Amino acid sequence: MTLAEELKWRGLIQDTTLNKINLFNQKDWKLYIGFDATAPSQTIGNLAAMMTVLVFLRHNHQAVILAGGATSLIGDPGGKEQERSLQDKQVVEQNIAKANQQFRQVFKNFDQQVTYTNNLNWFEDFKLLDFLRDVGKHFSMTPLIQRDFIASRLGEGGSGISYAEFSYTLLQGYDYLKLFEDYQCNLQIGGSDQWGNCLSGVELIRRKHQAAVDILTLPLIINQATGKKFGKSEEQTIWLDDSMTHASDFYQFLLNTADEDVINYLKIFSQLTKPEIDDLADKHQRNPALRLPHIKLAEELTSLVHNQKLKTCQLFSQLAFKGQSNFETSDIQAILEAELDNQVINFRQPSSQIDQTASLTALYDELINKIPICQSRSQLKEFYDNQALKIILLNDFSNQPIKGHKYTLNEFYVKKLWLEHSNSLGIIVIGKNTIRVLQFD
Repeated sequence: MTLAEELKWRGLIQDTTLNKINLFNQKDWKLYIGFDATAPSQTIGNLAAMMTVLVFLRHNHQAVILAGGATSLIGDPGGKEQERSLQDKQVVEQNIAKANQQFRQVFKNFDQQVTYTNNLNWFEDFKLLDFLRDVGKHFSMTPLIQRDFIASRLGEGGSGISYAEFSYTLLQGYDYLKLFEDYQCNLQIGGSDQWGNCLSGVELIRRKHQAAVDILTLPLIINQATGKKFGKSEEQTIWLDDSMTHASDFYQFLLNTADEDVINYLKIFSQLTKPEIDDLADKHQRNPALRLPHIKLAEELTSLVHNQKLKTCQLFSQLAFKGQSNFETSDIQAILEAELDNQVINFRQPSSQIDQTASLTALYDELINKIPICQSRSQLKEFYDNQALKIILLNDFSNQPIKGHKYTLNEFYVKKLWLEHSNSLGIIVIGKNTIRVLQFD
């Protein structure tokens, strides 16, 4: 499959400056993608651009990953109805360091083809008069104010736009110019909402160097079941940082992909070939209850993003929803022990007397402190009343497969668990999909 064929099959082309898609096959591409560093992690939605880069890398092209060290200090107004809050420079630097780790994890098999840089390198000492003369002079106000994201802010009912955010598109245009001059970049990849900003770079390069460069924008990925943008669960944003979204929550989010979306997501977010995905689609059509494409999607992305955490996620899911696991005893013990340092839930008995209310209150506070979707005692009390708090205690690991003993928390089992399983390890399931290691103190 050629590069153009693969991009089209995976559904990764929204708009492009190329007259024909087949022209993707006729150049040596050095593409770039830029990332915003206003948040402490990239999200699962950002993976679409990363996976597109991987397609180019597999076809032996090169990539530059551009950190928005300067532009993140202003904020992209695209898709925002209100002015963004300004970020502290030190916070942005920390966010960039974390994001670069995430990009390096995804591109780990193509280190020699990927370069990392930061637009603060050229903007930090750029004098205002030089910027206005060298960049601003090449842009007409009329087409700028007609761009959708600016027009919506300036029009009736809009919140207005500051000169700082208005200038964002010029900064992004200059990024493309610098990457063309210093790194020989000839293709920018961006989201569908970035078309206007990308054109700024194409136009600036044409005016400054009489050269033609290109753009590829990606379609907006919509959850067909909910109509919402991909990457949001009902409760929270799905982050790539394990400390913000536990790897198990990441895995479960993908595992619960709707049937109508799963094959499309496999094309976009996995590196599986067309025959492999077609085979999964055929098996799913014949036996949808097995959910083989969903499992493969969760395994592929969790392995890519969280690497060593995949076994933890598989074990949690097996124990929570099947009641047993086919993992080796040594693997289970190692996984549970490793999780003791990562959001383990301590179920403490507050006093020498086993008191149901005090025990549950202590458990609720522990969950609120460690798990983002747990917002309040009243919310967890509702889970408790609806039998949506479950504990799975494991057997003594003496036989295979390992079986779990599931207890729905209620007054009887709160007492029973404390009497019979003090100092034990288990799994707690909160709601439908949130799973953590539980330790009785």
